[in-house]
Amino acid sequence: MANVTLDKVHSGLNFEVKHMMVSKAKGEFQSFDVDFNGDFDKLEDASVKVTIDVASVETNNEDRNGHLKSADFFNVEEFPTITFESKNITKVSDDEFKVTGDLTIVDVTKEETFTVEYNGKAKDPMQGNTIAGADVSGKINREDYGLTWNAALETGGVLIGKEIKFSGGFEFVVED
Repeated sequence: MANVTLDKVHSGLNFEVKHMMVSKAKGEFQSFDVDFNGDFDKLEDASVKVTIDVASVETNNEDRNGHLKSADFFNVEEFPTITFESKNITKVSDDEFKVTGDLTIVDVTKEETFTVEYNGKAKDPMQGNTIAGADVSGKINREDYGLTWNAALETGGVLIGKEIKFSGGFEFVVED
């Protein structure tokens, strides 16, 4: 089996949530790792573990970053990581897969299924390595993980939506 390493320079993990019922607040986690075990030519037999450093959350607003790190949300002092461990990968088509596994946020673990688009492999002309790429997308209900803080709006509705949409693009270096 090949040795596979996440290329963090060419990878990203973003999220968005409804803000004030009319727009979206967006952010990213700047520090994370993806441990991939398997063969990119047979993804349905592979496994993946994602570990996110919650303190690396970045929304381009220091006050919001601090609030997300507080006990109102992620409580990074007590729960510094978010993890996802795959249990099953199902092939939908040649380049689309469904990945089901256990997502743990703030010490709550729930089974979730996400969509992965496999972008294939290529030879890196600069380094000579084989590169593989995949994009992931999905959504979760933050309240399922105890992230229930909110504020009512004068005009009706709430400050922050329940549904968190996320997307990630991952590039891996494959060494045979």
